[in-house]
Amino acid sequence: MFTHKDFIRKVATISLAVLILPLLGLYEGSQFQFAQIAYNGSSDPRPRAYKRLMSSLELRTSVQVSYNKKTLSLADPDLFNYPFLYLAGDGSFESFSPEERRKIRKYLKFGGTLIIDDVSGEENSSFDKQIREELVNIMPEIPLTPIGHEHVVYKSFYLLNSVSGRKVIQPYLEGITFRDEDRTAVFYSRNDLGGAWSEDEFGKWEFEVVPGGEAQRERAIRLGINIIMYALTGNYKKDQVHTPFIKRRQMNF
Repeated sequence: MFTHKDFIRKVATISLAVLILPLLGLYEGSQFQFAQIAYNGSSDPRPRAYKRLMSSLELRTSVQVSYNKKTLSLADPDLFNYPFLYLAGDGSFESFSPEERRKIRKYLKFGGTLIIDDVSGEENSSFDKQIREELVNIMPEIPLTPIGHEHVVYKSFYLLNSVSGRKVIQPYLEGITFRDEDRTAVFYSRNDLGGAWSEDEFGKWEFEVVPGGEAQRERAIRLGINIIMYALTGNYKKDQVHTPFIKRRQMNF
């Protein structure tokens, strides 16, 4: 199995330009495929969110993408073929089974990256309460903690100074980080990233973004791209030699 660590060892020997080529050996052909977790609850509240994110990823980077979303259960053995998983929710759900918790723990330990998106737009959502309990059960030794703005995810492709989404319920991401590897395996957003990414079948935005409008939506798209790039390249851009390259991508948002 081709793991995150294998990828990092490989890209350490090649140029930054090659870094934003597709991750080989994991997807349809050499394409990045958006993989989403299905569970017993409202697990797909933003069914069209991935399409705009994938088109933006393909247009703005050199990553080739698949427009076929892959849906996986937490117990699916194919989890380990995807270094990036998206788990969204907007309400209460059935607790994960012990086997599902073991499987996602193993996935995270083996180098996978999980982004959790609370799309409820509520400060005190039932989804938030339950997913925090699940994360304690999955990774009891590593708490979910705020991710500071010095984290590599804020400069893995774009330079970002803030988080975003359809709403800004929480002005920071949270995460689970393996300190011995200096790797964040779980990113948690309370801000409905999927709602900011979603277009209808006619290509029009499905949801209003408040309070910042289209500039806020653009930041949400950029944050999604950054998280994917972090999942593919890890802490490579922590090296300051690449700062000029990153700064050329900074925009006035």
